[in-house]
Amino acid sequence: MIEIISGTNRPDCNALKISRLIKKLYDEQGVESAILNLQDLPPEIFSPASYAKKPDSFLPFQNRVLQADGLHIVTPEYNGGFPGVLKYFIDMLKFPESFESRPVAFTGEAAGVWGALRPVEMLQLVFGYRNAFFYPKRVFIEGVGNKLDAEGNLTSEKHLEMLREQTKGFANFTQRLQGIAAKG
Repeated sequence: MIEIISGTNRPDCNALKISRLIKKLYDEQGVESAILNLQDLPPEIFSPASYAKKPDSFLPFQNRVLQADGLHIVTPEYNGGFPGVLKYFIDMLKFPESFESRPVAFTGEAAGVWGALRPVEMLQLVFGYRNAFFYPKRVFIEGVGNKLDAEGNLTSEKHLEMLREQTKGFANFTQRLQGIAAKG
């Protein structure tokens, strides 16, 4: 199972629209996937007491990450970085097992011309610190608002093909790493 993490809790966000598209691409390939939407985080996780003891309502989110064969992160760019809620979510997950040797792919989307290059690179630092395995093909969707129609469909064939290649490659990467882990 590949968990697609929509990297913000902003309502009607482009990250969720791109996450839904990525899920459709995995579905077309027969790859099991699900969207982990940060909008669904329980409000009590934001209590300062959560650092000491995670609320029971957060356990399903933690379990989804721990049980995932791979994580596909979709991040927007907010003020030159990735959203604070995504960092907070990462901080709330169990250390080190949440990302240790877990395959991770990155897709960035932004209004600007770089398509969230900086946020993806920042996330790679965080996930690298946590010993995740990076899938090297990253996708950056620049000017995302001009590339989505009213229904949230991607109108750029170039970017659609890039996502199709990324999802196909990441599914293979994840499967191959499982085979290595099983032998080890």
